[in-house]
Order: sequence, then structure tokens, then C-alpha cells
Amino acid sequence: MTPDGSTAVTTLEQLVELVGVPHQRVADKVRPALADLDRKWIAASPFCLVATSDARGRCDVSPKGDPSGVAHVLDDRTLVLPDRPGNRRVDGFRNVLENPHAGVLFLLPGRGDTLRVNGRAHLVSDAPWFDDLVVEGHPPRLALVLDVEEVFHHCAKAFLRSRLWEPETWRPDALPSTAVLAKRFLRLEEPVEQIEEYYGQAYAEGLYRA
Repeated sequence: MTPDGSTAVTTLEQLVELVGVPHQRVADKVRPALADLDRKWIAASPFCLVATSDARGRCDVSPKGDPSGVAHVLDDRTLVLPDRPGNRRVDGFRNVLENPHAGVLFLLPGRGDTLRVNGRAHLVSDAPWFDDLVVEGHPPRLALVLDVEEVFHHCAKAFLRSRLWEPETWRPDALPSTAVLAKRFLRLEEPVEQIEEYYGQAYAEGLYRA
């Protein structure tokens, strides 16, 4: 029992006792390379989440988005995620320089199942296939290359429970606007109206301009 009255789970034995063991087909579903259907999934996916951690184990999860085919598959053991203009924090890339292990979760809008790819990552600033990463005339300045080690599909239960893709559950106005949040935490000295203008049409039109 912890000081706050909760019961901590600190051993694998405790964990297994609580949740049980997976069915053998689930335990064996991890594959070492991309299959044809995995490659088709990645080609159709416009969005993914990239998980990394630094040498001390501090984690980062970064969203990546592009037109369908957010990642470029070089072969069954290698895929590439181009970097697009952003806030230049590059937290995940900094992590990769310290710890190459990375996990990527590929989503398809409207689908509850997802594709997970784990492997070892490194960064490149140029390669013969950079021309394949051009969007709206803009090539990336940097790309993350993932050497695939594990591939498997997640079931849809999390999406079914959250009802994520059901428009009637969407409440984008449940929180203040992006401009209000930026005013509160980031752009303290600027008027909200100026921040609203920043996140307007020009922001959307400049997604691929540095």
C-alpha cells in the first residue's frame, strides 16, 4: 500500500495475476518485416504518432501528418518519415541521437485498428529517394529512417470505447480556441485577435514552407 492508499503493482507476477496472459495467437502476432498489407496500410495512412525516449528514459510522442502515405517505404525492413516545417523543437529527433529505439503507430481515419512498427531509427539530411518525399513542391530538410524490427496490428477496442471517429461525439469547443491557449501559455504579450489571425488562412497555406 502506498502513502496515498493506492495499491502499487511492482512485479511481473502481480501484473499477470491481474490481467492474465494473452492468447497464443496474440503473443505470436509480432512480425520482423512489413508484409504486403502493411505496406498498403502505410501508403494509405495520412497520420502517425512517433514515440521515442532519450538516454535517461524521458519520453516523447510526436504527431506526423501528410497526404496519404505519411511514411515512405523503402523495402520490407525500412521506412522513412520526412520532417516538415514546425516549431523546431525536434524533441523526438534529439532523442534518436541519444537512443535509436522508436515506435510508430499508423492510423487510418475511420478505422479502429492501427498498425504498429517498432525499430531502430537514424536521421539523414539527404538521400537518393528524397525526391519521393516532396509535397507541394517542398522537399524535407531532414528525414527519420526506421529499420524495422517489429510489426503488428492493434485491435479497435480503444477507438470503439472512445468513439473517436463518431462525429456526434466531437466537441472541439469543449476547450478554448488554439489562440486562447497560445495566449495563456506561449504568446503572453500578444492580443488574442492577432494570434487568431496567425492561426488563420496563412497558417494553413504555409504548412510546407519553412
